[in-house]
Amino acid sequence: MRLSSRVVTLLAVAALPLALSACSSGSSSGTGASAEPAKAKNPNAGLLTGTQLKQVLAPASAFPSGFTRETDGASDSGDQFLSPSGKNTAKPDCTRLEGTAWIQVTGFEGGVSFAQDDYVNQDKTGEVAQEIDAFQGTTAKTVMKDLQSVASRCATFTDTDTHAKVKVTGRSTAGLGDEAYTMTLTSGAWETGTTLIAARSNSTVVTVLSTAGSGNGAATAKKLTTQILGSLKGKSAA
Repeated sequence: MRLSSRVVTLLAVAALPLALSACSSGSSSGTGASAEPAKAKNPNAGLLTGTQLKQVLAPASAFPSGFTRETDGASDSGDQFLSPSGKNTAKPDCTRLEGTAWIQVTGFEGGVSFAQDDYVNQDKTGEVAQEIDAFQGTTAKTVMKDLQSVASRCATFTDTDTHAKVKVTGRSTAGLGDEAYTMTLTSGAWETGTTLIAARSNSTVVTVLSTAGSGNGAATAKKLTTQILGSLKGKSAA
């Protein structure tokens, strides 16, 4: 799940307009006319806010029977855009592939806006999570490229719960968004494996985690990704 530090960032972003307003009111207008400087391009132009992305998340009806929403697993960035996060170039923490915000294994904390939630079955042996992140510029393409690198760099790692060896396989996946990549996590200590799908639509990356159903949760992961991408199609920023 998202770290609480993201909430601190949101508060800082919300306070920024007030600080800028105060500085502006205290400045002198000066004498003489001067040409107005060219307006800088808004790097968030065309991106959806967290509030808008929340509406794109798949509804409860899209999840397998018996799965319910985890209240503490839901979050979004609201109406304010976050500052773009720099990339951590250290060796990827492969255990992040087991978490709901597994996109962070790329070294990016996430997009300038995001929304996510998480569903589990009654005995919490199955989990399905969804997240949408919007990125500035070409960062979304970089994230997708890095995910492919992660699949090879994390070919095997040790599970944090069972301390068992986990095997990771990855492949490009056609027919989902502008580009998509699927990773499958399996271990001899698990009853079922995990399927992770990342799909890019323009500057937005959809990430899904599933352990529900047969085939390591693959069918559920693909169904959910397809539905989210369909909801994103034609969606424009307010």
